[in-house]
Amino acid sequence: MDSTLISTRPDEGTLSLSRARRAALGSFAGAVVDWYDFLLYGITAALVFNREFFPQVSPAMGTLAAFATFGVGFLFRPLGGVIFGHFGDRLGRKRMLMLT
Repeated sequence: MDSTLISTRPDEGTLSLSRARRAALGSFAGAVVDWYDFLLYGITAALVFNREFFPQVSPAMGTLAAFATFGVGFLFRPLGGVIFGHFGDRLGRKRMLMLT
């Protein structure tokens, strides 16, 4: 006896491609927002922070000090990614996002 099986599930290849596109778009949007934040902070560090936070030193030293705070944040960013990524995988990414 010959019988055929009819599946009502959508094609799994199409489903995984859709999920991959959604993940790629979400990653792209997150990266754009993250780098935009660093761009704004860098511009503000160059134009505003040197006068507001370091008025007692020369303008050049104030700019260097403002960029030093920018650099420290840039260097410690991967460390935060490792730590919060670890706990995000264990406890949930939404919970870690709300914590940070």
